[in-house]
Amino acid sequence: MAADRPGGSYSGLTEAEAKEFHAGFMTMFLVFTGIAVVAHYLVWIWRPWIPGTAGWKAAALIDNVTAGVAQITTLLT
Repeated sequence: MAADRPGGSYSGLTEAEAKEFHAGFMTMFLVFTGIAVVAHYLVWIWRPWIPGTAGWKAAALIDNVTAGVAQITTLLT
């Protein structure tokens, strides 16, 4: 069946073209994966997905923002 196709494969690519495409695909896949790993690490630093013994830090962040807004509103009034 593959002999009936030009290039000898279902895709129509020669073996050299298929290897070249595979090399480019693997390079871009590794670049994308590297960027995703770095992005996930930066998000983990910013806000961990698993809480520590003290619980989620988001509650402390909200308390700090609430206190800051209250202080600014007292200055404006």
